Amino acid sequence: MPELKRLHPGHAPAVLAFEVANRAYFAASISDRGDTFFAEFTARFEALLAEQEAGICAFHVLVAEDGSVLGRFNLVDIEDHTAELGYRVAQRAAGRGVATATVRELCRRAATEYGLHTLRAATSHQNTASRKVLTKAGFTPIGPADPSHLGGKPGIWYQRALTPTEPETETETETDD
Repeated sequence: MPELKRLHPGHAPAVLAFEVANRAYFAASISDRGDTFFAEFTARFEALLAEQEAGICAFHVLVAEDGSVLGRFNLVDIEDHTAELGYRVAQRAAGRGVATATVRELCRRAATEYGLHTLRAATSHQNTASRKVLTKAGFTPIGPADPSHLGGKPGIWYQRALTPTEPETETETETDD
């Protein structure tokens, strides 16, 4: 069973492999990271770990039994008990409920481990799968997102209030994410 783990230095090779293997898949629904991301991966990865150490972000990877990364699930811009949620799931794991279950688990952790009260997430109008994941995970639309925040694509912000007693999540099977 895949396990959600906090990002650490040892994850770098698996994260890079995940990003390379899924680059074209991700680019079909979200902005491509660009060649510079891959050329400067080591420095960028170290910068993420520094941000996490400073407490302004909390990065997570969903790790398969074989050690490969199935997804990245991040809480960024943590401030005043609020953070922005971002996530991406490998093509091989898409459509099986993995994203929804992991977003729910991260919501639980955000409340119980990080003391957060609110999560926000933005997605483009064309990213139907992400909109479904957010809705199934208890997020509600709150208004338009600036296209500059979504790689030039129009979109919408979603929000979810968290409680300090978020229930444990259960593994479930879904086919819409």
